[in-house]
Amino acid sequence: MAMSISVEAEGLLRELGVETAPAGLMAISPITGEAIGAVAETPLAFAADCIAEVRRAFLQWRTTPAPQRGELVRLFGEELRANKNALGRLVSIEVGKIASEGLGEVQEMIDICDFAVGLSRQLYGLTIATERPDHRMMETWHPLGVVGVISAFNFPVAVWAWNAALAFVCGNAVVWKPSEKAPLCAAATQALFARALARYRAAGYAAPDALSVVLQGGRPLGEALADHADIALVSATGSTAMGRAVGPRVARRFGRV
Repeated sequence: MAMSISVEAEGLLRELGVETAPAGLMAISPITGEAIGAVAETPLAFAADCIAEVRRAFLQWRTTPAPQRGELVRLFGEELRANKNALGRLVSIEVGKIASEGLGEVQEMIDICDFAVGLSRQLYGLTIATERPDHRMMETWHPLGVVGVISAFNFPVAVWAWNAALAFVCGNAVVWKPSEKAPLCAAATQALFARALARYRAAGYAAPDALSVVLQGGRPLGEALADHADIALVSATGSTAMGRAVGPRVARRFGRV
């Protein structure tokens, strides 16, 4: 007898290190309509505290040399490679993608990690001649701050990775509001990042716990992220209606989107 989707999902989540909740934000597979697992929902009242914690993590992480930041992303890429089949299958189960698309999305994550690792040693600044004798100006790029990522159901993990890998090597911290229809993929991605973070520390490097935080829930959490003054940049992927709602909210406080 073939294994049910829910039983398979349970095994994948266990393999990926995800702790599910008996109740909370429930994921429903569009393949069969089965409930495949739940994660704890982030209370809206906790969002500001979570963002403040990520802000403190940023203040520590921004002082880490860029090549060392790249080492964390390299280790995360290794975790993705080792767990590509499991995470790719979870993507297929939770959002209904065909197998090649689920695996392809994880490959996109691996590819951006590779790119970001190289970038960590290429954060160049220009040296510019001026009209003053024996004088040069030097261009130095500084980390931006906390990057907020709002991702959609149809790309549950790759969109976060495209933003996060680059944000991390550039010295930023990330808070992620995934689609409430794909909470398990987000939880699995965060679990793999936690493994990379543990390996990074075991190698003698320092990194804050709240470098990457996930806010699990619906639209009010996304609105809180868009409105918060400590979110320097919001990367939002979704519908036209969502873009029209998020853009003005971020612009109103002179944030970047």
